[in-house]
Amino acid sequence: MRRRRWAAALSWPPLLVLLAACGVEPSGVAGAGEAPTGVAPGVTLYFVDSSLRLQPQLRQTNHLGSISDAIPLLLFGANESGLHSEIQSTGSARAEVNTFPGLIQLRVPLSLREVSPLGIDQLVCTALGVFIQGGGDKTTKVQVEFTDATPESDKQRTCPLFR
Repeated sequence: MRRRRWAAALSWPPLLVLLAACGVEPSGVAGAGEAPTGVAPGVTLYFVDSSLRLQPQLRQTNHLGSISDAIPLLLFGANESGLHSEIQSTGSARAEVNTFPGLIQLRVPLSLREVSPLGIDQLVCTALGVFIQGGGDKTTKVQVEFTDATPESDKQRTCPLFR
């Protein structure tokens, strides 16, 4: 009786090996590339709430657009949403944008006195948000260049919301 149990017990491992070898062969790791960024219904702009915190606001444009498209929308101001901007309105809303590996240079038609530190964050977060949504590197920094000579124009910044 014991021999039959041992024989039955010993017959299972070879049977399991045969079942496990069902013809599927191992393969190497297949790269999938970058994550998809999807279709955007608009561009995300960053404004300030009554508690002085940055808040995203989707501006319906039916496409993601570029940083050059987003900055004029930001400079135009917030919708009727209870949010406001810490950037003074100017007659010109054009911004010059240059991108380099790891850096976005954003030349705005503003002097430093027309923008609070939170307003600078609005510019940086809006530019980086569009850049990242479009598939850009999340570690990229933004350099905001003002119309007046100021050391603030030399700083490379990140969005405080994306850390």
